[in-house]
Amino acid sequence: MTRNPLLDALVSEPSMDLESNGVSSEQSDALSASTSRPALSKMWMCVVLFTAACCIAMLAHPTAVTTYLSEVSTGTKLHHGELRRVTHAPISSTSGNGTILPREVASYLHRTSFHFQPEKNWMNDPNGPMYYKGYYHFFYQYNPNAPVWGDIVWGHAVSTDLIHWLYLDIALVPDQWYDIQGVWSGSITMREDGVPIILYTGSSHASEQTQNIAYPEDPSDPLLRKWVKDPENPILRHPDGIDIRDFRDPTTAWKDVDGHWLMTVGAKRHNMGVALLYKSKDLKHWELQENFLHGVANTGMWECIDFYPVSVLGYRGLDSYSAAPSVKYVLKASLDDDRHDYYALGSYNVKSKSFHADDPSRDTGIGLRYDYGKFYASKSFYDAAQQRRILWGWANESDSEAADYAKGWSSVQAIPRTIRYDSKTMRNLIQEPVEELKELRGPRVSQKSVRLAPGSVVEVHGAIGGQLDIEVVIEYPNVTKLSQNGALIDDGDHFDCSQGGAAHRGTFGPFGLLVLADESLNERTAVFFYISYSKEGKWRTRLCSDQTKSSMLPDVDTTIYGSFVEVLPSEDFLSLRVLVDRSIVESFGQGGRMTITSRVYPTMATDTASHLYLFNNATTAITVRSIDVWQMRSVAMHAI
Repeated sequence: MTRNPLLDALVSEPSMDLESNGVSSEQSDALSASTSRPALSKMWMCVVLFTAACCIAMLAHPTAVTTYLSEVSTGTKLHHGELRRVTHAPISSTSGNGTILPREVASYLHRTSFHFQPEKNWMNDPNGPMYYKGYYHFFYQYNPNAPVWGDIVWGHAVSTDLIHWLYLDIALVPDQWYDIQGVWSGSITMREDGVPIILYTGSSHASEQTQNIAYPEDPSDPLLRKWVKDPENPILRHPDGIDIRDFRDPTTAWKDVDGHWLMTVGAKRHNMGVALLYKSKDLKHWELQENFLHGVANTGMWECIDFYPVSVLGYRGLDSYSAAPSVKYVLKASLDDDRHDYYALGSYNVKSKSFHADDPSRDTGIGLRYDYGKFYASKSFYDAAQQRRILWGWANESDSEAADYAKGWSSVQAIPRTIRYDSKTMRNLIQEPVEELKELRGPRVSQKSVRLAPGSVVEVHGAIGGQLDIEVVIEYPNVTKLSQNGALIDDGDHFDCSQGGAAHRGTFGPFGLLVLADESLNERTAVFFYISYSKEGKWRTRLCSDQTKSSMLPDVDTTIYGSFVEVLPSEDFLSLRVLVDRSIVESFGQGGRMTITSRVYPTMATDTASHLYLFNNATTAITVRSIDVWQMRSVAMHAI
């Protein structure tokens, strides 16, 4: 919003908090009594001038002034994506012993403090992340005109640490016949000369999806601020047998052993999700190959495909595609039918140019997911600076479209994650927040050896606020000796995360954390484990995130998320790391073996009214070995 200079001059003087400045109410009264008449006259003159200025400004810029005065009255002020805390919010209603903030105020407090999001309006898929000349680049699907999907361009931001970001000018706009309805998702590939190129999908007036190329206007510019589309675009149009609306999202190309470039594009054929395979000598002229890279029946449209190698011999990321026995491959697809990201581990046949899942029952689209909550259209890249692979994912909203219009923005990106092969289970990936995030950690609260009696709720004193990084380790209960009437308890097949959630009571669960909870527990988001004995004769552990009591607002999605997390026989503990950032909760179970991302909208448990609790709703006592909680500093994002 453009500020009115006259209003800025008149309203720029901050109001004085008497208590915080060491002035008692008695001193304040004395100061008021000693105010001279000339001073009062001068004050009234300022009031008259301010009123006149407001009237003039309202006539010239009614919307801007109304918004500005609304910000002043609630104590908030947005500047380049930075949110200042609301310290004196008006009260709309109460519930129990807590105060419910009015929606317009709560919406300010829902804007995240250390997750990436634009200054305003809509964002969805992450596109073309890369490291180039000292900067991490992040592109994203963006609507510059409204907080809903439409008018899609490529937003652009840069960072030196994946945490502090600078917004740049829009990189790509829909200005050609082949992309006039939107420059949609794509990837970046590094040419052999080190110059990045963008491969992206365009949508024409006829809704035909085409593949196109763009180049940096000045590759010597480390910020890559301007991009130029190839005059020969589109470089690919939909092949026979593929609908014009089911052909999108080219992957990062890779160099094959024969020296050619290979690339996949997501598609659907007879409800089979497929990764079409293309071959090129120059990254511009492509030939469709007879075989698919891979396909899985009855999985619907595959979009935002990602294909990359992972090492089985350590933590380092890989960027070379070979058939070495020390390399596994990941094929991920975002399923348009259910809006989840599925991946499979397998091998890559360099001769047939095809992917084969290690376990067909856990193939792409029917097996493992990156995340069991709000996490979609993800994209990874190889970080050459730190020799790691980084994963981005879109965490869309769980509130209503009307709410998004009211707050003026929609969607955030999940914290960038380092991904690697799980050398312990050898069946999945490990995802962890990038190490740089720890630089935002502030004061820490720690507790050890906390016994949680059945049905107990214990506050973690000192862990206050809506911005937290939590690490907790819980002793795995001694399940093998437990019996009931001489038989092992069998309640495994009778519990699911969505059946009862945190309110369900079992022998070994639920137990875990209540985050973004108000003092009266009217609002709280539960992240918990549940251990149960299955009919197959095995103890199985679920990790769940329960949003049913997360908000007093009526128009939010309160779905309960969760799934099984593998706990090895050698592991006598359960570990959980939870990132809390106002309206997003990211949970990493068992060292990142399984993750859940949730969007929540508290109206009572905001800012300093937000508390953290340990809870145990099981009928058996649980022991918490340790819990460490850090308050997280905010990150100011700026435009240049």
